[in-house]
Amino acid sequence: MARKSHPYRETKTRRRELMAQMEPNSIALIPAAPPRFRNADTEYLYRQNSDFYYLTGLDEPRALLALIPGRRHGESVLFCQEKDKLKELWDGILLGPDAALTELSVDDAYPISDIDDILPGLIEGRDRVYYAMGKDDQFDDTVMDWVKTIRSKAKLGAHPPGEFLVLDHILHELRLIKSGAEIKLMEQAAKISAEGHRRAMAYCKPGVHEYELEAELLYAFTRNGSRAPAYSSIVASGDNACILHYNTNNAEVKEGDLILIDAGCEYEHYASDITRTFPATGKFTPEQKAIYEIVLKAQEAAIEAVRPGAQWDAPHHASVKVITQGLVKLGLLKGRPAQLIKSEAYKDFYMHRVGHWIGMDVHDVGDYKIDDTWRELEPGMVTTIEPGIYIAPDNTKVAKKWRGIGVRIEDDVLVTKAGYRILSKGIPKTVEEIETFMAESAA
Repeated sequence: MARKSHPYRETKTRRRELMAQMEPNSIALIPAAPPRFRNADTEYLYRQNSDFYYLTGLDEPRALLALIPGRRHGESVLFCQEKDKLKELWDGILLGPDAALTELSVDDAYPISDIDDILPGLIEGRDRVYYAMGKDDQFDDTVMDWVKTIRSKAKLGAHPPGEFLVLDHILHELRLIKSGAEIKLMEQAAKISAEGHRRAMAYCKPGVHEYELEAELLYAFTRNGSRAPAYSSIVASGDNACILHYNTNNAEVKEGDLILIDAGCEYEHYASDITRTFPATGKFTPEQKAIYEIVLKAQEAAIEAVRPGAQWDAPHHASVKVITQGLVKLGLLKGRPAQLIKSEAYKDFYMHRVGHWIGMDVHDVGDYKIDDTWRELEPGMVTTIEPGIYIAPDNTKVAKKWRGIGVRIEDDVLVTKAGYRILSKGIPKTVEEIETFMAESAA
């Protein structure tokens, strides 16, 4: 497995920050992601566990990081694959324990083949073990095997741990606040994704297939250094745009269709997540334009609600208010907006929340509530803002002219000290910008 270079040197600081929050006399165990098989003996493209990569920068399988606050002989211990010329001939260069000491700034490094002999000794005498319990049955069993090894020597004075703690909360709170280096990577991911969206928009016309538009996205992603999308791309034409997680991407684009593309690349382990909706012919119909303008206005209101100290829920409330008022104005909802919001009548058309955390994972880690209260936004957090309106093709409660219209507009938004900054720039978004761009592309 070829090793990617780590783009920044923050992992040592992150390990210290994590250990500072661990309980006394404890150890944390963070494993690398195992390879995943696509079929038979063919593996998927390897993707490292985000927690492990966040703390090490190592992009290899068969590895584990142990963090032991206060250990005299070194607090960070890495187990990884040894150098092996034959294996490297087939699968790519390995870092090896010796190089890991300097390149990854860990205190100790051992071959992964020695882990069963060494790790029980590191756990022994610790009162608490932190790890991601319940995420991987095989790793749960492995940890228990190490503990059983210690317990089997209890009569000889061995001291097994008495408490097992979930690592996720304290580690994921660290990951939630992005550093300057992380934000730069996310901006680059968004920049690459923006090129893909522009290419797909420019290529689109009736008669092409959704997968042809997806190919334009993938071309832009790969040629700019992204090895994979951050998630399965949604390229939905016509009625398909009303399916929230559609990704079949094989329909033919027809005259009069709206195209909803929700796609973003991953760059150096950081995700982008962008959605644009545009007309196949390059010109919105009056009904499409009316719905689109409501969604755009809702997104603008939601983005304006992003600021330090605002509750996580504030952007969503702003989007709901605009969408409900807009649907009432068009006659798609009937009643007083305040009452319709209270009864959640808007959910027939807008059934998801306005956004989610984004970072190393496209649906990134971090709690949305603290003690059952929506948390406050802080500088360094990054969220998507993605309101939408989806009018199902079989919705007989509305006039036929509205049916099958699905619109979503999404950007990645950084919380700053002064308010917000949109990371996903450079893609046409207003009706005028989209129609002008598509007309110029077709010329």
